Amino acid sequence: MSEDVIYQVEEAIACSEKWAETGWPVTFGPRNVEVSSLKQAQALPKNFVFRQEALNYWNQAKLTGHDTAESGKKALEALKSHNVPAADDALYFCQFLEKPFTEYSKTWLPLYEAFKERRAEH
Repeated sequence: MSEDVIYQVEEAIACSEKWAETGWPVTFGPRNVEVSSLKQAQALPKNFVFRQEALNYWNQAKLTGHDTAESGKKALEALKSHNVPAADDALYFCQFLEKPFTEYSKTWLPLYEAFKERRAEH
């Protein structure tokens, strides 16, 4: 597989490992209070009604980001050893794990779709 696909997977790994750190706009509660990262969630006052919800969301984003990065590393190994079916499986799993956050994270699904298109061309 080409070097640019390997580079894209490396970039996606780095990105997903930082999902909770870099974040994206998410709102909580009936007032739609924006809490855009784990750090912001942790900084909320203890009496903030939706603090726990925000913490849970961003902790889940952190865990999911870690899990997708681990699967991405498997895809990377497979690509470097020219094992395209194993890379496909690992990338599929990345986009599957990302599904709860896909609207915001936009990391693995576009990569997986581009990978599938490339495979179809060759």
